[in-house]
Amino acid sequence: MRKIVSSLLAFALLLSVIFAFGCKGADSGSMIEGLDTSKLIGEYTKELAGAKLNVFNWGEYISDGSEGSLDVNAAFEKLTGIDVNYSNYDTNEALYTKLSGGGASYDIIVPSDYMIERLINEGMVQKPDLSKIPNYKYIPEEFKNLYFDKNNEYSIPYTNGMVGLIYNKTMVEEAPKSWSSLWDSKYSGKILMFNNSRDSFGIALYLLGIDVNTASQAQWEACAEKLKEQKQYLQRYVMDEVFDLMESGEAALAPYYAGDCISMIENNPDLALVYPNEGTNIFVDSFCIPKSTQNVEAALLYINFMLEPEIALANAEFICYACPHTAVLADERYSLRDNEALYPKKKVKAEYFHNLDRDTLDLLARLWEDVKLY
Repeated sequence: MRKIVSSLLAFALLLSVIFAFGCKGADSGSMIEGLDTSKLIGEYTKELAGAKLNVFNWGEYISDGSEGSLDVNAAFEKLTGIDVNYSNYDTNEALYTKLSGGGASYDIIVPSDYMIERLINEGMVQKPDLSKIPNYKYIPEEFKNLYFDKNNEYSIPYTNGMVGLIYNKTMVEEAPKSWSSLWDSKYSGKILMFNNSRDSFGIALYLLGIDVNTASQAQWEACAEKLKEQKQYLQRYVMDEVFDLMESGEAALAPYYAGDCISMIENNPDLALVYPNEGTNIFVDSFCIPKSTQNVEAALLYINFMLEPEIALANAEFICYACPHTAVLADERYSLRDNEALYPKKKVKAEYFHNLDRDTLDLLARLWEDVKLY
């Protein structure tokens, strides 16, 4: 995933971080990497200086200093002396493969809801000590006790959103209302599709009116056939590639995460976003600490830092996803808090993906391979 806000907006946010509270911070030596540390809620010392923290996150899912934004990781490193080793993945399944393979060690990961449920069930994540994450108080009640972590024991929400359908208004005759537009021969060669099994099958399930968490082999097979029907019209399967293809006008239609769609629209005003009538996926991405981590204290400190109001605001502006953080949502500087794509006033029909049983997961993997090879 890539989330990039416009240069002007990002620069305005950076200026607000520096000047909104006056120049006192800068004069008193409390500025680090453009951040007024006097506004931080938590306590950050250098007791863990020299520790290495391995963070595994979605691609460009953090304010990183580009486009005039705040470099969150650099600020954390300067503040604590902890070295952040930051790497990316592009699907929940890629994250799971890395984590379960044992070839790499991570201290913080940011999976989505259904993957968190799976990791909990398989004993791959541990319970963080929330008393060491005081900024957890900013998590809204509606993002607590969710189905995948009913007692708030394993995960700390970072972002949320829905899957939308982005289209080019100059290439598509009228605003699509259905996922069936991704099967429309009029747009043959101009259609993109998710390059991951759960999201692609999810769209087929919605289109066919099937429960997205079904355990029926016949229903999954019907979806595979539907996806095979689509292939004749596809330009390609994509993840991060969607940005260049949609922004450049090389493609007309693509399903993608709403936050990323907003980024694409920022870069090409010919693009627009809709939520199809059949329904769509709603998701929450959360911080988790793997069972195998050797740096629990550093991980807890990092998560608390990410929940700092100033840091959460910088991230929310940069990545353009909905932000489950009460201080950000109340902040007048937050330019996206009235954005209809992120915070729709009209109810959108949406469902969470749940973890599937082992037999269904194996079936899905086989069917996805068949679809890709078809």
